[in-house]
Amino acid sequence: MGGQEINLGKIPKKEGIIEKDGVMYVVGYRNIAKVAQALSNETRARIVALLAKRPEGLDRIAEEIGQSKANISSQIRKLEEAGIVAPKYQPGNRGIRKLVELRVKAIVFVLEPPEEGEEAE
Repeated sequence: MGGQEINLGKIPKKEGIIEKDGVMYVVGYRNIAKVAQALSNETRARIVALLAKRPEGLDRIAEEIGQSKANISSQIRKLEEAGIVAPKYQPGNRGIRKLVELRVKAIVFVLEPPEEGEEAE
């Protein structure tokens, strides 16, 4: 994901959290607060930065960030609730291995959606 240009496309007019072509549009103050709160913690921001490189397992994230797996699991849950990350399952050495991956390449907070008939740039 690093260094890629991101096409923001058309900005949604409807309030909500809308994912389109790898971009999360967050429209409306309640939704902005929800997503901003998920990103407002340094540990969660570090997790997002780590996952921008590639999906990772809980053990690797905890090791890289230097915190317990229990704390990292709790932080990831908050990012999942905001729709920023998602679990990804793949075969592992002892059964199924759970990885965590970013759902989007960019997050756009839309403070004022375009009016009907207005083109978003």
